Amino acid sequence: MERNEIVVGVDGSTQSRAALRFAAAEAARHDAALRIVAAYETDVRAARFGGAERLEQVVRELSEEIVAEAVAEVRTATATGAAIAGTPGHVLLDASRGARLLVVGNRGHGGFGSLLLGSVSQHVALNAQVPVVVVRGNAEPAGRPVIAGVDTLERADAVLGVAFAEAAARGTGVVAVHAYRVPVPAWTITYAPIPGEAEAIRQAAAEDLDTALASWREKYPSVPVEALVGRGSAARMLVDISHSGALVVVGSRGHNATVGALLGSVATQLLHHSDSPVLIAH
Repeated sequence: MERNEIVVGVDGSTQSRAALRFAAAEAARHDAALRIVAAYETDVRAARFGGAERLEQVVRELSEEIVAEAVAEVRTATATGAAIAGTPGHVLLDASRGARLLVVGNRGHGGFGSLLLGSVSQHVALNAQVPVVVVRGNAEPAGRPVIAGVDTLERADAVLGVAFAEAAARGTGVVAVHAYRVPVPAWTITYAPIPGEAEAIRQAAAEDLDTALASWREKYPSVPVEALVGRGSAARMLVDISHSGALVVVGSRGHNATVGALLGSVATQLLHHSDSPVLIAH
């Protein structure tokens, strides 16, 4: 059962402070509780600095200070915090089970970080059982729309449901983006023509996007919607438009992914290059 709680990972870094501010604003928008978590590890090889037990105490106390400062910074009665021993990825995944949302920075330092994307941020984006926001770029825009990357009709609702809810909570609109490709014929002994001209393919893609949006327009009549259809790479389109959005929402896997595969290529490109926070809708 989902609990109305947003979990955010902190480590005192600039990036985690941005994640904290984003998570606090998100909790206020959705009238949700906020849980602040700092994970810490100790290295027994460093026991020469006073013994393993003393080292663990120092690291724990530093993590507790980070949490206490984070709780004080958000200044909300719904915020709670904990410093938890363990590897950051596992700690955050455990803490977020059943939560509404998990929020992390795109990198950190020390226990939670030392981390370019591909470690903690990518680990939780790939393995979380709840939606994950990786905060990067402009995390505090005012009045910008929520951008939704729509892959196929079958997977559209998972992304659009989150995007429309986020836009409604922000009092802004949704920009739904769908990319298509024109098939290129294989050169064989007999020339095989392209099945359909480019304009017909574009029109079909636009109709598919309108179909995907129809029920969400009806459910959220006060949310303005813009539909964008373009030829080429979905990742490129979304990265290019990300600077104009408050949030980019995408699914965790793309066309060719199978269960257990790595994070979809579109989501991965956004996690590395987006100019705004990225929400992975699982």
